[in-house]
Amino acid sequence: MTMNSPPPLSAHLGKSLPRIAILHYASPPGIGGVESTMAHHAQGLANLGYPVRVISGAGESFNPNVETIIHPLFGSRDPRILAVKHELDQGITSGTFDALVNDIEALLRQALDGCEVCIVHNIHTMNKNLALTAALHRLSGPRMIAWCNDLAWTNPLYHDELRGGYPWTLLSQAWPNTRYVTISQSRQTELAALLQIPIEAIPVLTPGIDVAQFLNWTPTTRFLEAKLALLDADKLLLLPARLTRRKNIGLALHVIAELRRVSGEDSRLIVTGPPGPHNPANPGYLGELLGLRKALGLENAAHFLYDLTEPPLIPDDPTMSNLYQLADGLFFPSLQEGFGIPILEAGIVGLPVFCSDLPPFRESGHEDVVFFDPEHDQPERIAALIYAYFSDNPRQRLKGRVRHHYRWDVIIRQQLVPLFEENE
Repeated sequence: MTMNSPPPLSAHLGKSLPRIAILHYASPPGIGGVESTMAHHAQGLANLGYPVRVISGAGESFNPNVETIIHPLFGSRDPRILAVKHELDQGITSGTFDALVNDIEALLRQALDGCEVCIVHNIHTMNKNLALTAALHRLSGPRMIAWCNDLAWTNPLYHDELRGGYPWTLLSQAWPNTRYVTISQSRQTELAALLQIPIEAIPVLTPGIDVAQFLNWTPTTRFLEAKLALLDADKLLLLPARLTRRKNIGLALHVIAELRRVSGEDSRLIVTGPPGPHNPANPGYLGELLGLRKALGLENAAHFLYDLTEPPLIPDDPTMSNLYQLADGLFFPSLQEGFGIPILEAGIVGLPVFCSDLPPFRESGHEDVVFFDPEHDQPERIAALIYAYFSDNPRQRLKGRVRHHYRWDVIIRQQLVPLFEENE
């Protein structure tokens, strides 16, 4: 048995947190949906201060804050496992199976020592290593969360490998001291019928997405999200411009205030640029904008990146690319422009554009952007245009739903962690 031990982790919020084990046939850095889920769960829980131990039959250390125990008898490819599976697939349970169960049970007791909760992937419901399933069934602790990604008994591909009686029936019965969890409503329905337990007793915890990793965020973008909680916003409008009067940023503040009022949502504005370098009055314009932001009650909704840190933060090109991908819309209320490169940048990432009706913008935007009159349209009308666009756009609804409900950090914090506190 090989293992690595992480440095000590401090208790989260002053509370002694339980040690969490995560068990599967294989673990990261192996490729697969379960392995990916394990990696995100382990990292997310460790970030919250939980001591985490990953136990599997194949894998290696993948995070310095996650303890890892690897033994081939916990997997599905060891020669002893394969020999026993060959017998089981023919309906034979011999002394070889019993001996293997005994050996795995001893290894499991050692591997799970000190763990209060064990997240178990598929071993309750799949027949890849029935000796491991049987050994796990013998244990009286720790408390188990059976993560049922796949079900052998409901999948025709496995019907020829299953038999009536022990140990196959372990895969179709509800175990004591176990909370069953699955990954979709369809799996929830299958599992409830298989185990003959109420469907409401089986929480659905979907896989998620690590936005920062998927979009290859820069350290600056990660800092901005951590400081401003940008992913928690309902709508993000990006205004990539220097702080000069012709950029008409005061209108943007009035529009975002009205959009928040009309929608009842947490709509935000990100202004990326510094004061313009050629006009001595431009730094004073930033002071005016900050005063207007305060007067409109937008301190937590309108973010001027230049004013965020000391020294001032000026995002580099990769960070700007991240912000375009993160935002829900480009808002560009300039009073005059020679061209307007941000419209092209928004177009290449598929970002909706709300901009002034200026001839240069017409040249590049055609009828594929939402225009408004920056001098005569009231903020109420412009906000209504933006609200109507988002209300009737399935792409934006999906993006918002993923951002709010399918992020790994949200799933772990709001859905997984509460399972550890059940029946404490």
